[in-house]
Amino acid sequence: MVTVVGIRFKKAGKIYYFDPTEFEVSKNKNVIVETVRGVEFGEVVVGPKEVLEEDIIAPLKKVIRIATEEDEKIHDENKAKEKEAFEICIEKVEKHQLEMKLVDVEFTFDNNKIIFYFTADGRVDFRELVKDLASVFRTRIELRQIGVRDEAKMLGGIGPCGRSLCCATWLGDFEPVSIKMAKEQNLSLNPAKISGICGRLFCCLKYEHDMYQQILAKLPGTGSIVLTPDGEGIVLDTNVLLELVKVKVRNGDNGAEEVKSYFLHDVTKIKVVQKKAQQDDLEIPEELKDELKNLEQK
Repeated sequence: MVTVVGIRFKKAGKIYYFDPTEFEVSKNKNVIVETVRGVEFGEVVVGPKEVLEEDIIAPLKKVIRIATEEDEKIHDENKAKEKEAFEICIEKVEKHQLEMKLVDVEFTFDNNKIIFYFTADGRVDFRELVKDLASVFRTRIELRQIGVRDEAKMLGGIGPCGRSLCCATWLGDFEPVSIKMAKEQNLSLNPAKISGICGRLFCCLKYEHDMYQQILAKLPGTGSIVLTPDGEGIVLDTNVLLELVKVKVRNGDNGAEEVKSYFLHDVTKIKVVQKKAQQDDLEIPEELKDELKNLEQK
């Protein structure tokens, strides 16, 4: 087992593990660490804990020191310089007439590098821009193209649910989200209703995906024959959230057919129709197929 602390360098950013060495590092403390980008200022979001050696990427980098008042001051100054650098870069982009949108600027703690994050529809030849920026800032310059989800994470905003974006407040990593998840949750396949402000499928479709799959595996598919407290019947529909099965059964008194709903635990499967066939039968309008495919988060 290895003792580690989890550190973030940006709000809602990815958590990286470091060796606390001899320092008494606790949650919410600011520290100075060495990274592949150089010396960085970060916040401890996971206090000291034991993890298996196979769960870390060796060699584990070490905490250099707990941040001092001077370190805090340098960090604040860097944040102020980032705003100034943003405005300068905007001017340079317009000067070089480049088809790109500047999203964010980041100074490394030791000012050894400035990273400019941008979005663009395609490849951008920014070699002249880099030279121009290097002549202004007299340090290493990196231009990094990001996707629309990363842009939303950096800029933040309010989602259709009325809450702050998950990616900008607490979601450290993006996970793949597919149209299949929307189908399994019986959601409208209208792109406007299942996509976020980034133009991609809602990240929250992933949150309940495992639960839906577990329940769907137990529910009989439409057309299955099941045994209910009122006798055998044919499944007409199911409700995943309530774990209900709508069944057409024959009334024992007069032989008339009735449609009744039963809880899953009151139903026994006799002959099951595979739900996969049902999914394949779900028709998506041809004009929506490409648009829906583009919404998927890889």
